[in-house]
Amino acid sequence: MQQVPAVLLLADGTVFHGTSAGKIGTTTGEICFNTGMTGYQEVFTDPSYYGQLLVATNAHIGNYGTKMTDTESESIKIAGLICKNFTVQYSRPQANASIQEYFEEEELVGICNVDTRALVRHIRSKGAMNGIISSEETDIEKLKKQLAEVPSMEGLELASEVSTKESYTVGDSHAKYRVAVLDLGCKRNILDNFSDRDCYLKVFPAKTSYEDLKAFEPDGFFISNGPGDPAPMKYAIDTAKKIIEEDKPLFGICLGHQILAEAVDIPTYKMHHGHRGINHPVKNLQTGKSEITSQNHGFGVSPEAIHAAKDRVEITHVNLNDDTIEGIRIKGKKAFSVQYHPEASPGPHDARYLFDDFVKLMAEG
Repeated sequence: MQQVPAVLLLADGTVFHGTSAGKIGTTTGEICFNTGMTGYQEVFTDPSYYGQLLVATNAHIGNYGTKMTDTESESIKIAGLICKNFTVQYSRPQANASIQEYFEEEELVGICNVDTRALVRHIRSKGAMNGIISSEETDIEKLKKQLAEVPSMEGLELASEVSTKESYTVGDSHAKYRVAVLDLGCKRNILDNFSDRDCYLKVFPAKTSYEDLKAFEPDGFFISNGPGDPAPMKYAIDTAKKIIEEDKPLFGICLGHQILAEAVDIPTYKMHHGHRGINHPVKNLQTGKSEITSQNHGFGVSPEAIHAAKDRVEITHVNLNDDTIEGIRIKGKKAFSVQYHPEASPGPHDARYLFDDFVKLMAEG
């Protein structure tokens, strides 16, 4: 494994020095951090991370290698990795390759031997910002010029870039329920959770019209997770509005949750540094029970707007760390959503009952 000096430069001018990991090169994106201790390959391939430089807070990344079945999409979606220990030797017999081999094959640029604790404390204090990693250029002034050209995540529409280009089906065509999936960057394990519940799915590109979704004759609609800012996604917001108007069963996860909110005139906002990890406590306000959840989002739904619209929208879940909105239901409609990831992968399965709730809605007709 070839390792050379590498640099991480943040938009506020902060510099971290380290060593190359993966491909030798340069990459840019918005910096964020994930607090999970396992599931790094699932995280790397989650389309919601598209365009982001991921800081792994766990000290060791790569220690159990990589396996082709441990992916949530067809390729790595993060823009770059920042970690403390990039562990090339691995101990899992089922693994197919080391993390270095995996990164080289996927052409991913990373940096290791970074003080990730100091870096995460900086992000928590200063907020999410763009950054640049380079193991081929160490001149800070040159990197500053390159970084200045990177667009802000706020206002950036990315879902259509990671969505499927062609429709495809998942599950048994003779299953009891049919679900039309609007793919904004859907994780594979979400689709598996539906098919495990006797659902036959057709997954459509992000900009598919409601009329084309409806032509599948689905019993319900699902709007998936994905990357970027929901506000400029008028195409998805308009589709969600039509589904709500016809009062069809509708379930949204993560970006799908934000799209549902926008469809009923509840605005979204850019969070200070977002929620990413597998240990976020959420309270279900309908049952009074709490669940530990897997999360990955940098935008949220406006709590002020929801409280002002309590005659139309009910808050169903809240984050116990910061009281942000984690779930909503549209009153008088068969539409609900959550900000977190009930399918997890990685993470606990406390919230998988939400898939059952959606199936019950479809069963009611």
